[in-house]
Amino acid sequence: MKISIERGTLLKAVSQAQSVVERRNTIPILANVLIEAEGDQVQFRATDLDIEVVDKAPAQIERAGATTVAATTLHEIVRKLPDGALVTLTADSAAGRLTVEAGRSNFSLATLPKEDFPVMASSEYQSNFTASAALLRRLFDKSKFAISTEETRYYLNGVYMHVADGPEGGKVLRCVATDGHRLARIDADLPAGAEDMPGVIVPRKTVGELRKLLEDDDMDIAVSVSETKVRFATPDITLTSKVIDGTFPDYTRVIPQNNTRKLEVDAAEFAQAVDRVATVSSERSRAVKLQMENDRLVLSVNAPDSGAAEEELAVAYGDERLEIGFNAKYLQEIANQVDRENAVFLFNSAGDPTLMREGNDQSAVYVVMPMRV
Repeated sequence: MKISIERGTLLKAVSQAQSVVERRNTIPILANVLIEAEGDQVQFRATDLDIEVVDKAPAQIERAGATTVAATTLHEIVRKLPDGALVTLTADSAAGRLTVEAGRSNFSLATLPKEDFPVMASSEYQSNFTASAALLRRLFDKSKFAISTEETRYYLNGVYMHVADGPEGGKVLRCVATDGHRLARIDADLPAGAEDMPGVIVPRKTVGELRKLLEDDDMDIAVSVSETKVRFATPDITLTSKVIDGTFPDYTRVIPQNNTRKLEVDAAEFAQAVDRVATVSSERSRAVKLQMENDRLVLSVNAPDSGAAEEELAVAYGDERLEIGFNAKYLQEIANQVDRENAVFLFNSAGDPTLMREGNDQSAVYVVMPMRV
């Protein structure tokens, strides 16, 4: 195999592939990227056995062929090469070496036979549809902060993507994530062809990798879903992932329906104020107390070992006086999801879950559990 490819194109393709590769591997071949050259394009394939990324790039191919080489090493080399350089990759399968040449630089890397590389079995997808990158980015970006990191409740270690009944009637494409302390429920218009999609739990790592495909607003993403796998594809990159094998809990029971005490506040000001008062709180509890009455909100933290802090905000609140405590980090993360100016919080009592949304927008709803302060 011998190919020539522009450094920028190569870097983009290799960096996408190497980010899937796990740093610590017991199986040596999984640390490698499979390079396959044919026709006028080269494809880079990497996997951790749960996720597979295939990245295609145009190249001048003198000799077609395939080989596998350490993904991180290749990525580091290409990253350090000068901009605009023409990179030549030559594989010598007899010697088990891949030569990387650019200008006066020359590297020789050990390879492993391509036959050993595990290729994910292709499967039948029950549902195939196209969604814009902007739609998918909103669904996953606004929900991923609530993904649980507890390995014991593995079915919460991802975003539950499914078709649901929307708040205004009609079907929507919905993403939900929760860790038991907070929950995010984000809706988007249902793309044509997605009506029969089975609900799947997309793993946390896949959500992180998918984000890299969604940078370009005008890009359309081909989405394929089956009971066991999900695939997202652009013309250049295909990301295939197993889904979490488990049942996502019935989240609708957790979303409060009749919280009547309404607080409206500028989301950015609120997040900054929470951040400021939380500076003195002890790391373990990080509790912030909210006191509301007559269009006033007082945020306070009282940490006996390190001090106290208080800040007052002008808000819209006309219900009876309420005191309620929250984990500062949860409040900040939820307030940071608001794109428009105002966050609307709906409370019931100091012990009940609180609902937050952006203005009157029902398509993004957040729930956070209070804590005792």
